[in-house]
Amino acid sequence: MKKFISSVMKAGASGGGGGTPGGVPLGVTALGLVGAGVVYGAYKSLFQVEGGYRAILFHRIGGVGREIFTEGLHFRLPWFQTPIVYDVRTKPNQISSPTGSKDLQTVNVTLRVLSRPDSSMLPRIYQTLGTDYNERVLPSIVNEVLKSVVAKFNASQLITQRTQVSALIRKELTERARDFNIILDDVSITDLSFSPVYTAAVEAKQVAQQEAQRAQFIVERAKQERQQKIVQAEGEAQAATLIGKSVSQNQGYLKLRRIQAAQGISRAMANSANKLYLDANSLLLNLDSRDFEEDLEKAMKKKR
Repeated sequence: MKKFISSVMKAGASGGGGGTPGGVPLGVTALGLVGAGVVYGAYKSLFQVEGGYRAILFHRIGGVGREIFTEGLHFRLPWFQTPIVYDVRTKPNQISSPTGSKDLQTVNVTLRVLSRPDSSMLPRIYQTLGTDYNERVLPSIVNEVLKSVVAKFNASQLITQRTQVSALIRKELTERARDFNIILDDVSITDLSFSPVYTAAVEAKQVAQQEAQRAQFIVERAKQERQQKIVQAEGEAQAATLIGKSVSQNQGYLKLRRIQAAQGISRAMANSANKLYLDANSLLLNLDSRDFEEDLEKAMKKKR
């Protein structure tokens, strides 16, 4: 637009005051200047607000106006009114703050805060905070709220009750931000760390607990093995007693055991690659022999 006006003025100057046959008449030059001024004034009288933004007008005479302009094309008085545009979309902010717990442990907490200005209070925000309201307000109120909330919990509670701690921080921080006409859509703890000394102490405690549990398990296993041996010994003793009673009452039990032993010997020899020649006495197969009956009777007499 300025280039257009300057070109018109140069054309008028080259044409002379009353105009020459090869120049531009003075009336045409004046008309061009007027048209250029009208176009330039119309161009400066309009301003556009993009999507996700809001605008207010600053009047050189009356100060900040109360009207809030939404998305679209709007009219203003050039030079007298200046548009001030705010981004009202949610912005992420990550803020870290070292603080102390209830048991005097140093805790480093990092918060992610999603904030946006209250679009209905933009004139007030501009008058009190300006356009960099986030940098002016959020770090200070986050540090304030973190120190007040973390001081209510022990270091171990910050880990085991993290959900409750996060909810309490969000509640108090949201209320505190409302005093500055800032809306917080979400507040969450992204990192929670302790001093190296406390971290080492916690790890040592965990190792000690694991070793104690392992020792307790070994003791319990030894008790179980001891009980198992006692039960096994009692079972063997009871089995021996029952076998003795069975032999004294019925001699056929010894014959049955002899047959089972003979079957085991025969099966082992059948599966062996070696060739052996044994008599029936060696194989315990002489079940019908008189010697077997005599040996059985002698064994019964000894027991009696």
